[in-house]
Amino acid sequence: MHCEEELQAADFELATPLLMSEFADQAKRLETQGMLQFDEENPAMIALVGIGEMGGVFARAFLRAGHPVHPVVRTASPKKVAVSVPEPALTLVTVGENDLTEALRALPESWRQRIGLIQNELLPRDWIGAGLTDPTVIVVWFEKKPGKDVKVIIPSPVYGPAAGLVAEALKKIDIPTKMLSTTADLEFELVRKNLYILTANIAGIITGGNVDSLWKNHRSLAQQVAYEVLLIQETLVENPLDSEALINAMVDAFEADPEHGATGRSAPIRLKRALAHAAKANLKVPTLKSIDNKTV
Repeated sequence: MHCEEELQAADFELATPLLMSEFADQAKRLETQGMLQFDEENPAMIALVGIGEMGGVFARAFLRAGHPVHPVVRTASPKKVAVSVPEPALTLVTVGENDLTEALRALPESWRQRIGLIQNELLPRDWIGAGLTDPTVIVVWFEKKPGKDVKVIIPSPVYGPAAGLVAEALKKIDIPTKMLSTTADLEFELVRKNLYILTANIAGIITGGNVDSLWKNHRSLAQQVAYEVLLIQETLVENPLDSEALINAMVDAFEADPEHGATGRSAPIRLKRALAHAAKANLKVPTLKSIDNKTV
């Protein structure tokens, strides 16, 4: 599962010749190994906004599936890139959640119509607020850290117009996915991921350790955090949520990777963001406030 800090290096312009050559070299190696075949008559052109660890995973997947990838980095306007790639089959935005609004604002209109999103803490309000109506969304349940192989926790749910394209590409690099059929299913999976991240990160500020220890040894605290997180999430999605089903689904993910760390460098930022949402909605979240004040 990707971390916010792993995506901060994500960029917004056509890659330098060196970076492009690296992708070309990778494609050549895959082709030589018989693992890459381009459909020259009908390639699915991919614009990849963000060249961090997670962006690299998706680039490899699309290349392995035979789709040309056009990486985008920070140093110039994406609208200039669109001159060469006017209508990609998918514009996959892999920047961190803190950079998403700026990244979407900078995209040309033709790219915005074919958006793919993978961010943590993502909810429908984020793309609706940006004027997007039908994005492809990947709820990422694998992580990629520098110098390490991809680690899959559970299959990653995928929804939207390019869901099949994404699922087929990830399959090429042995990352399992789960195709979703309804917006209600998508909302559940997004909230489940947010619940997992926020509960583990925020409770982990106090407990440290891993998610297995958090749930087995500090369950009362974890449950209190989870219920307050769900209260906030319910306000953000503007729909009633099935708390029991979501907590059970969160625990399934805990059990799938019990050694996963319960906190990280982004945890304090996530806590502050959750408290801001709660304050705006006038919600009572005493456990989150206690953790913020270090009085738990």
